[in-house]
Amino acid sequence: MKSARVYIVCSPSARVGVSTTARLLTDYHLLAGAEVEGFDTDPHDARYAEFFPGIVRGVDASDIKGQIALFDRLLQVDGALRVVDVWRRVYPRFFETVREIGFFEEARRCGLEPVVLFQPDASNANLDAALWLRRMWPELTTVLVHNEGANPLGGETDDVLRRFPATGKFYIPALPAPVARALEDRELSLSRFLLAPPADMSIVVRAALKSWLGTVFTQFHSFDLRSDLGSSDVLG
Repeated sequence: MKSARVYIVCSPSARVGVSTTARLLTDYHLLAGAEVEGFDTDPHDARYAEFFPGIVRGVDASDIKGQIALFDRLLQVDGALRVVDVWRRVYPRFFETVREIGFFEEARRCGLEPVVLFQPDASNANLDAALWLRRMWPELTTVLVHNEGANPLGGETDDVLRRFPATGKFYIPALPAPVARALEDRELSLSRFLLAPPADMSIVVRAALKSWLGTVFTQFHSFDLRSDLGSSDVLG
């Protein structure tokens, strides 16, 4: 049986593209017709929530009231897919709470599939955080997300990424500056864009953005297929 997923998009580092990944993942699943609920844990610059009014809400994961509102909701078994954008400043507290309450274990008992999308950089602190996750939860599905535009690693990319324990990897290519600027428009829904691009958008920007989204969404689709097959009772 296919499990509903709880995606935790995170990094202990700044400027690696966490909110961009949460946004892309949400739009991908909305385009596929899924019911999605998102949570933005940055109380100061809730970029993820701003793109999805009515779908993503802000929570303060640093206090007990916010933790109750977040984790109780994540354990709802109603068929919805849930995405959490973990702000770097609450990253340590977030995963300490996950450990203390046994969240991953409880999620699996509820028939939910937790997936961590971890955004690496070249720092030792970032690597240490990833290794701690692996030590704490060896069976946890952890996927690296390298956003080349937010966090260019240049010729060191392969060397850096192979140091990290993971069960998979997503690659988000860098965008030309005019396309990246278009992406910052809070009114731009990427799922609606693919169905009906804005008439006033440059045809060049439109083509580049469609190609970029195709590259990313194809990776998400492949992950979904592999995960669904892996969780099937019978493989045809």
